[in-house]
Amino acid sequence: MVIKDAKFITSNTRADLCPQTDLPEYAFIGRSNVGKSSLINMLTNRLKLAKTSSFPGKTQLINHFLINDDWYLVDLPGYGWAKVSKDSREAWRKMILYYMKNRPNLACVFVLLDSRLPPQKADLEFMELLGTMGVPFVLIFTKTDKQSGTKTDMNIALYLKTLKETWEELPMYMKSSSSTKEGREEILQFISDVNQRYHEERQG
Repeated sequence: MVIKDAKFITSNTRADLCPQTDLPEYAFIGRSNVGKSSLINMLTNRLKLAKTSSFPGKTQLINHFLINDDWYLVDLPGYGWAKVSKDSREAWRKMILYYMKNRPNLACVFVLLDSRLPPQKADLEFMELLGTMGVPFVLIFTKTDKQSGTKTDMNIALYLKTLKETWEELPMYMKSSSSTKEGREEILQFISDVNQRYHEERQG
């Protein structure tokens, strides 16, 4: 897939105010400071499409970007940031739950995981939530350039082993680096394939 056009459409906190469209959309989410904005910019080949910050928790809204006038990339607020108040965490939870339940065109959620870390409670709980809701998701292990490939593979194996304790079928996963662009073609090809199936089902 070649990204010819990527433009910001809207930001809001309510799913009913999101773009009214039949186009498929792909949501990106993960713990704060997982490198989500950098990954989005790398995928779209735009330096400042998503705002990056050294301060975790920068994204507070549901941000919609229209890609190639064919599908939406959705930048969701991060979770797991300890300095956020309990009320803020609950507000985030309600906003995301409402979004997930009320977006029939949500084709897939990309759950971003820091490849340098062992399984994190917040990530596992969020995946459990997606599974309970029946929302399709794919794992993306970020920041692979920050360590050796062996270390990355060890952490991924540990994640999969942990998931096997509660999941009958393991989710698909990919590896990525915003610096080296590892995973870019694989992620975009996955989106292209899902888009094709999505449009075929709509037409059928």
